[in-house]
Amino acid sequence: MENKLNNKKVAILVADGFEEVEFTKPMEALKNAGAEVDVVSLHDGEVKAWAEKDWGNSYPVTLTVSNANAKDYDALVLPGGVMNPDHLRENQEAVNFVSGFFDDSKPIAAICHGPWTLIETGELKGRRVTSYPSLKTDLVNAGANWVDEEVVVDNGLVTSRNPHDLPAFCRKMVEEIGEGVHA
Repeated sequence: MENKLNNKKVAILVADGFEEVEFTKPMEALKNAGAEVDVVSLHDGEVKAWAEKDWGNSYPVTLTVSNANAKDYDALVLPGGVMNPDHLRENQEAVNFVSGFFDDSKPIAAICHGPWTLIETGELKGRRVTSYPSLKTDLVNAGANWVDEEVVVDNGLVTSRNPHDLPAFCRKMVEEIGEGVHA
């Protein structure tokens, strides 16, 4: 994977309560592949992770979503965690930021509960996705074709079910970001 993503800039959008390993493993894969990564959040300072059953570490925020523009990035990553996407989908600036990646056909990678935020964009109709099983009905109601698979790729949209899928998720995420815009 080394240097596959040189000259690529990727945003990881998170709010407090993101699943820590679903943030750290993709971040590591992106950096190992040569990408520049910004942590975008609802507020400046730091964001706090959730580590399975309790609060995890805090991570520095590069940019607030109110100051971020999808046009400045080559791709977007949405980690899961229940609290994280619930906060993001309630924030119109976050939804608009995510929508910008769909508007420009840029790769988006979302794992576990991460696809919950995608619903708010209205862009899932006819898209093939997976997620944590409890999101199935929400995604189907949003028009998505939900499947129970380790990793699903649909025209630059990469989704996975849970932390056990991280190796496959990270491989496909890097591959799709490397391919670039998916017209």
